Amino acid sequence: MKVLIADQINQKGIEELEEVAEVVARTDITPEELVDDIKDFDAIVVRSRTKVTREVIEAAPSLKIIARAGVGVDNVDVEAATERGIMVVNAPESTSITVAEHTMGLVLSMSRKIAIADNSVKEGKWEKSRFMGMELNSKTLGIVGMGRIGSQVVIRAKAFGMDIMVYDPYITPEAAAELGVEVVDLETLLVNADVITIHVPLTPETKYLISKPQFKIMKENAIIVNCARGGIIKEDDLYDALTQNEIGGAALDVFETEPPKESLLLQLDNVVLTPHIAASTSEAQRDAAIIVAKEIKKVFQGESPKNVINMPVMDPETFQLIKPFFGLAEKLGKFLIQTAQGNINELDITYCGELAEIQKHDIITRMILQEVLNPILTEPVNLVNAPGVAKNRGIIITEGKRSDSKGFKNLISIKMKADNNEVSVEGVFDKEPKIVMINNYQVDVETKGTMVIVCYKDIPGIIGSIGTKLGEHDINIAKMQVGRQQPGGEAVMVLKVDQNVSRDVEDDIKALAHVYDAVSVNL
Repeated sequence: MKVLIADQINQKGIEELEEVAEVVARTDITPEELVDDIKDFDAIVVRSRTKVTREVIEAAPSLKIIARAGVGVDNVDVEAATERGIMVVNAPESTSITVAEHTMGLVLSMSRKIAIADNSVKEGKWEKSRFMGMELNSKTLGIVGMGRIGSQVVIRAKAFGMDIMVYDPYITPEAAAELGVEVVDLETLLVNADVITIHVPLTPETKYLISKPQFKIMKENAIIVNCARGGIIKEDDLYDALTQNEIGGAALDVFETEPPKESLLLQLDNVVLTPHIAASTSEAQRDAAIIVAKEIKKVFQGESPKNVINMPVMDPETFQLIKPFFGLAEKLGKFLIQTAQGNINELDITYCGELAEIQKHDIITRMILQEVLNPILTEPVNLVNAPGVAKNRGIIITEGKRSDSKGFKNLISIKMKADNNEVSVEGVFDKEPKIVMINNYQVDVETKGTMVIVCYKDIPGIIGSIGTKLGEHDINIAKMQVGRQQPGGEAVMVLKVDQNVSRDVEDDIKALAHVYDAVSVNL
């Protein structure tokens, strides 16, 4: 395996990677050189300088993982990477404490006018009366976004005796209670907070989240701090609010355009501006390098990294609950693709029983799709690109939940529509994956080895003729199960056999009287 280090990272991260791969550091690589040379690498590590564009990704047939040694991935074409099945990872936890500390530093600098007082003294002045400050004790801090960084800000703000209200549509009541914060809507927060800090990503929903209408309802002495992303605050409106004394002050580490050479904010003394350095500590850079290096090592060793941004994210507790069903998902996918006649058009997946109580099933669905699609495509399909590949092939995916699991603790039920047939299969996990229903016929099938599934009319002699036909081809039957709904009607037989079954054998069985269909499946 070969890893390209395209930007400066801490040496500790490089040492981690050298345990499993050949590491090439080219921290001055140009965009043109990157397009030419990326074909030789299995992984690339970047910070903010290097841009991993669609052109780069399309020139990288061996690339398995793109690692951003930091939080944001603005410089990576995540959509292009996902289409190619390339994982994109980052190190979100590396900067949590560092950015929270910088946030509090800006809050203190504004509330006590430290920056402008410093400038005044250096200019030979002594203007004590000009710099009357504001205590943080008993003031209300409004936090927009309660992720890792917002949570760390809570801890530090509480040490200053601040009351805290938060706006975050995704925070649970349990998490809020544990942190001791009040959850409110955005308007309530803006009206009541003395200090406001922002800790959300820049998305279409958060673009200009704070603009003229929001400034109008803030306290006239309110301070707003942004260490998240430029563009969340509309800077022209912020300038107006500051010059018209609608709010007390602002502190920004991030800007709509960086560097902000033309910004009117540079003219004001009721702002503190820093050059996007909230994450810039030696400890954070060290941790980011180590975190992404370990993520790359996991991929090279066949394990699952935890910070993949183009895959479903779930907490460790949910992952442990859902992990036992990975093997079942794999077996059901293999079963479906081998029983499909023609192209698969629809998959209706229902999670039942214990599985219905789990909120996130997306990773299981991705595993099913991966097994369904890989045998029929030349390009590799993995958990990253499986949904996109299915969509591009016109496969309709429906997911549902049902409390009833037919007497089992858990159950995955899948109905497949293909060009020339429809198949339903249901499976459970009980110490090991097991198929318990095929085409609405109850069975009890181990998901190992080769099986022959025969649909036939339930009349005397048919089972014997099927067994005889297999014997003629020197295929030994290890186990047999029969499922039927009523005597004399349609039935299904599942035969566990010791040898592989060819298409010719399947055709010979289907040619028997009163046999409707026969297919072999190798799990």
